[in-house]
Amino acid sequence: MVKTFEAHQYWAVILGGSSGLGLAAARKLAAQGMHICIVYRNSRTEEAEIAREFEGIREMGVQLLTFNADAGREEKRADLITALAAALQGKGKVRCLLHSIAKGNLKAMVPDEGNALATDDFRITYDHMAVSLYSWTKDLLAQQLFAADARVLAFTSEGSHRAWKHYAAVSAAKAALEAIVRSIALEMAPFGIRANSIQAGITDTRSLRMIPGSEQLIAYSKSRNPFQRLTTPEDVANVVYLLCKDEAAWINGAVIPADGGTHIS
Repeated sequence: MVKTFEAHQYWAVILGGSSGLGLAAARKLAAQGMHICIVYRNSRTEEAEIAREFEGIREMGVQLLTFNADAGREEKRADLITALAAALQGKGKVRCLLHSIAKGNLKAMVPDEGNALATDDFRITYDHMAVSLYSWTKDLLAQQLFAADARVLAFTSEGSHRAWKHYAAVSAAKAALEAIVRSIALEMAPFGIRANSIQAGITDTRSLRMIPGSEQLIAYSKSRNPFQRLTTPEDVANVVYLLCKDEAAWINGAVIPADGGTHIS
């Protein structure tokens, strides 16, 4: 089988790639010959399972660099990019920066019990799920690690412009994320960067299950979808792969639905 990226020394940097959409994208790109760098944040109890997933990527014959670290911390980001640059050895280049961080607060504004969503909850969610994309893009560009034709991609959701209970902080962050992507698409185009948001459909992942009322979201999404099913991580990973191909070079600054048509009904 011919692998799309095998003849290049291309890398994908995936922020939040130990599970769900990020991991599925890592598998897809690795299967097409792209080397992978994953920054993730998980507990020690999850490490054994994650290690098995990562070993499966290495078995595809690509290089895999992994860091269990907080991608949103400025001082940590500098160390990680230095380590990445050393791994690239001046030969490899970052073709894809994929933002898949799911560190958001899911408190209600007016809860039946417990603490209400606080201003700091908005700030923490916003920093990790929106601003961190700009920080990583800016620093990779400053270190000249991007390929001449690079793709910056971010996962957004229908919640960026719809109101769901308990989703206020994440909704605000997703709206900001889309705005940041558009600005990257405009201001960094002269450096060969194309930037797009992928609006993934409702996908049955661990992140989704953390949202109160997720069962209702799942049922509602199935009823709206023309194919009467949920989006899978592999569905979304396929879109990531397509946007990384040479033929997608003229797609820039868009929000691309990857939901099988759920958004039209």
